[in-house]
Order: sequence, then C-alpha cells, then structure tokens
Amino acid sequence: MLRILVTFFCLYFSFNFSFAQEQESPGIEEIIVNADYRLSDLNDIPSSVIVLDENLIQNRNAQHLEEILLNAPNVNFSSGSSRARFFQVRGIGERGQFSEPLNSSVGVIIDGIDFSGIGNASMLYDIDQVEVFLGPQGTRYGSNALAGLISLQSKAPTKDLSYGLKLESADYNSDGLGGYLSGPLSERFSYRLSAQQIKSDGFNMNRFLNDETNTRNERVIRGKIKGKLLDDVELDLTVSTIKLNNGYDAFSLDNDRNTLSDQPGSDMQDSELLSARITVSRFKNFTFDTLFGYGDSRTEYSYDEDWAYDGFHPWGYSSTDQYNRDRSTGSTEFRFTSSEEGKILFDTTDWVFGFYYLGQEVNLERIYTFLSQDFISRYDTRRLAIYGETDTQLSNDWNLTVGMRGERFSADYHDSSLVNFRPSENLVGGRVTLTYNTEANTLIYSTISKGYKAGGFNIDGTLDRDLRNFDSEGLLNYEIGFKGMLFENRFQTQIALFFMDRDDVQISSSLVRTRDDGSSEFIDYIGNAAAGSNYGLEFSGNFKATERVDFYGSLGLLQTRYDDFINSAGDNLEGREQAHAPSYQYSLGANIQLGNNVDFGLNILGKDSFYFSDSHGVQSNAYHLINANLSYSWENWKAMLWGRNLTDEDYFVRGFYFGNDPRDNYLSKGYTQLGEPARVGVTINLDF
Repeated sequence: MLRILVTFFCLYFSFNFSFAQEQESPGIEEIIVNADYRLSDLNDIPSSVIVLDENLIQNRNAQHLEEILLNAPNVNFSSGSSRARFFQVRGIGERGQFSEPLNSSVGVIIDGIDFSGIGNASMLYDIDQVEVFLGPQGTRYGSNALAGLISLQSKAPTKDLSYGLKLESADYNSDGLGGYLSGPLSERFSYRLSAQQIKSDGFNMNRFLNDETNTRNERVIRGKIKGKLLDDVELDLTVSTIKLNNGYDAFSLDNDRNTLSDQPGSDMQDSELLSARITVSRFKNFTFDTLFGYGDSRTEYSYDEDWAYDGFHPWGYSSTDQYNRDRSTGSTEFRFTSSEEGKILFDTTDWVFGFYYLGQEVNLERIYTFLSQDFISRYDTRRLAIYGETDTQLSNDWNLTVGMRGERFSADYHDSSLVNFRPSENLVGGRVTLTYNTEANTLIYSTISKGYKAGGFNIDGTLDRDLRNFDSEGLLNYEIGFKGMLFENRFQTQIALFFMDRDDVQISSSLVRTRDDGSSEFIDYIGNAAAGSNYGLEFSGNFKATERVDFYGSLGLLQTRYDDFINSAGDNLEGREQAHAPSYQYSLGANIQLGNNVDFGLNILGKDSFYFSDSHGVQSNAYHLINANLSYSWENWKAMLWGRNLTDEDYFVRGFYFGNDPRDNYLSKGYTQLGEPARVGVTINLDF
C-alpha cells in the first residue's frame, strides 16, 4: 500500500512540475454541480463531491455507471447480477437483495427519480455528468442517503439544431447504435431526443448448453423539453424508458467463466420515468420550485441455484429461484430559495426551505423450487419531510451553513405467509459547516453532519423470530476539507479528511442451513451491530499542464471497524474491517493531444482487497486495471480505438461463502463473480 501511495504522489506531482514551465495554457473550465439546492461551482460546495464528466464517459466508452465509478475515491459497487446494482460509499452500502424489503444507504437519482436499490438502470448514453456526494446527505435527501448520493443528469436541450450518431463494435460480439436530435421546438421551448441500443454475448460460456447465457441487451430512450411557460415561469420536463433484457449466469462451481447450469437465469428491468421541474421567479425575495417525479420499474432476477445440470452428480439437487418485482415511486417537492433581495439577518444570509414527499410501492412474486406455493408480498413506504438551510456570511472570508431535515417514515408490509409489519418512526438529520474563503480562490471547510436510515425487518426463509426486526441507523460525520483552483486556475483540487461514527449499524448477514435432502438453504438478512467507525481521506485533482496535456487523479484511504459485533456464525468481529471497504483506492489518468487531430488517453485504477460479507472471511484480491484510448477527429467525425482492463486481470465484483458443489460433499467455500475481462473496441461518433 505504501509503495502505491508513494508512486501515486510522485507521478502526479512530477507531472505537475515538469509541465509547469511549458507555454502558458488556458485554465480549467468551471464545473457546475446540479444536484445541490442551487446550481453551484464545484469549488464552492463545502463537502466532498466528485464529478465524473462527459469526457471520462466518452474516453472509457462507458455504457454503465459501473465502468467509471471507481474513478471516485472511496466508492465501491457490488454486482451479483448482470450489472452493478448496489453501491457503497466510504464502506457503507447494501450488497444485495433477495426477499427482504430494502431501505438504501446510498441514493441513486436518475434525472430526479429515485432508483436506489435498482442501480442497474444507470445507463450512461446522453448523460452529461455523474455527481457523487460522499458522506451523509441528511439535509439534502434524507433516509436513502445515509452514506452518500449518486446523481445522473442527462443532457439538456439546445437552442440551436444539433444531432449526432454513435456506432460501436467490440469483442464478445458487442455492437451498439445510438443517436440524438436537439433543437428549437418554438420560440419558447427546446427539445432533445436520444436513444441507444447495445448488445453483447457477455463474458461467460455455458459448457452444458454450448451457448452464451450471460448476454446483454440494453436500450435507453430519453426525451426532454425545456423552456418558458411564461416570462418568469420555466419548465424542465424529462421522459425516459430504460430496458435491460440481460441473461444472468455468472457463477460456476469452479470459479471461472465456464458455467454448467441447465436453467440459466435472467436479469431484466423495464423502467419508465417522468420528471418535471417548474421554476417560478416572479417573486422578489425568492424562487419557487415544484419538482415532480414518477418512476415505474418491472424487474426479474432469477438464477439456477445449483449452478449445474440435472444429473451432474448423483448427490446433486436441482433448483431455480426467481424474483419478480413491480416497483412504482412518486415524489413531490416544493422548494423556496432566497434571491439576492431575499437575504435575511441584515442581508447576510441566504436560505432554502422546502417540503418533500415520496411514496413507493413494491410488489414481489417469488417463484422458488423449495416453496410449496409462490411467495407474494407488498411493501409500501412513505417519507414526508420538511427541511431548511441557511448560509450566513459572518465576514468577508467566513461563512456558516446550518441545515436540518425532519422526516416521518412509515411503511406497510404484508405477504402470503401472513407476516405483517407497520413500522413508523421520526428521523432527524442535518449539518453545521464553517467555511473560510481565501483570497487565492480556495475554500477551507469543517463540517459536522448527521445522516440516518430507517429500520426494517427480515422475512427470508426460516429465520428465527429474534432476527426478524432491526433498528434504524444513525451516523455522525466529522469532516475537514480544502478545495480550489491553483497555479493560475490550471490545477483544480479537493481533499477531505473524515471520521464517521455509526450507531446501531445495519449489517447484511447470511445463514446457511441444511435441508433434509442435504442441499443448503441460503438465508440473507439484516441485523444491527452496536457501533462502528469509518474514517479516511479523499483526494481528487485535475491539472491542465499545457494546452495539449491534461492530468487527473484521485485517491481514497479508508479504515473501518465494528465494535461489539458477533456475526451469524458466532464469530466475534470486534475491530474487523467492514465489508466492501477497501483500505485504498486510486485512479490516475492523462489525456494528451498528440497532433491536431489525434488524441491519446490513459487511465490506471485499482483498489485494495476487501471482505465480501460480514458473515464470513472470503476476500477480494487487490487489483489494478489499465484502460486506454486513441482517437482521430476530422471535421464532425471522431473515430476511437479503446481498451479496458488491457492486462486482462481477474478481479471480483461479488462473493459468497457456502456449500454448493456435490463433488466435495457440499463443503462450504468461497464463490466469486468475475468482473469485465480485457475488452477492445472501436467507436465512431458523428456530431453536428
């Protein structure tokens, strides 16, 4: 680890100083963050925020959030499906979902709609940028953002006519076609339409069926209208559909890419979303925003539980498991934001005040070999919140921000096993932040913030009664940071030190019980540990060395531990690292213009080993990935040759521990899902 850190900083700062003496170059463009209460410059937000922009998406030829997310420090993801579905920030976040109802620790927002817990919808075509808020968002978003928030914002309509086409071809029989059209709809309104379809055979081979059964077939269509209903009333409307029709055959008894299942599963999602924002600016002292959102998703998650074909072994069993969910989410927010004339306390204080409501209904149908009848459940949640925040200028250099959010969380649950729960509770979050703005266009801040996450209940399998309920979790985050522009606005950087004190930590655990026929019942559930702590450092920076050379990098250091926790296996995990929390994570890249029309990009990223779960000791290996691209531009055309994981390193995106192989008498051992292998492809973009 020390060698990696030394190498990172030596390379980074040697690049800085070696190019600092070259010809003068323009500074870095301003980075605007959309997901805060106001449109804000990245350097003016007193918290740790990472923006993954369009250039990174294009240079990586990224189709999904999982392909760029590791460029954000202290951010991880888990798969267990065809795409990354769950995310972890600073070591906190869910890693999977089976039968149990789920309350998320990391929020995922797509064009204003809550997709927390179904992040496999995070497709990147026509996305302008991804904003990652690290740390609790107890004021901004509440109970679905205990650890952080990931917001995807699609591109806005243009006032002038523009259109484009994207074609790609890559190994593993991968092809894609996308396009967009944008321009004026009338004197008051503009529009944007975009669509993409991508297909791939996937990276595994089913040796029993002699076929690719882990395929990908993904489509996204977006439509946007933006303009003025009246001179002082603006409308921003988004309609999208996201459809994933993917196979799921990811695990093998030999922990390789050759599967033997005779009934391979699927990972399908069909989502429609509608969001609208109406901004009224006719009032002198404030702006009034009304935000509406609705999303409907139908998902199917199924798999061959025995991972083999019938007759594979005399002791073998045959089983499939299928989870069909219909999830609808509706939200309404009324927000009042002060104008320059609306400042209070002797014109020193900006303010925000608002109301928020979210209602969500999830209907589950589970079809499982070992159930006498299909399992059916319904889980309705309601979140009603009131929030406010003030930002007071104490002097020319000092500012104090105080925010608070109160939330009433309630839920109704019932299922075909006659289990009924109606939990409700009041939750409070907020922050106090002190900032110092220097004369050198930099900001120093210190903050104390409180996040929260509602409690819940477990219903999976033959779980004991005392394990059915779990309590809400609270988190106090202490953070100091620095951010700003240096070297004549050529170096944008931010660094944060944080300590998070967790109370009643919600932990995803599992039990394995043996059935009468010798097969294993895998029971996933959530419990509480007494306490835990997560602390570390986050650094990111962009350096424009010359007009032709840009460098960027990030580094996350993380230490986590549990206090007073005994897991489901009876192991005392006092002091052990938390799951999916690597102790280091880094990214280092460069974009170099080799000629007037030729560009080259290189990116190296990696992370330390980490535990897959808190119920066993199986770990992922540390790994380091190399990505590169070479492009040629001519007028409105751009052709790019790209590669990911060029050294073809094996790395893991999910891991379990149980017995599933009859050849060793169902001995418990680790099973892992492999991430993307070496990929190469060609992409052609046409933009007018």
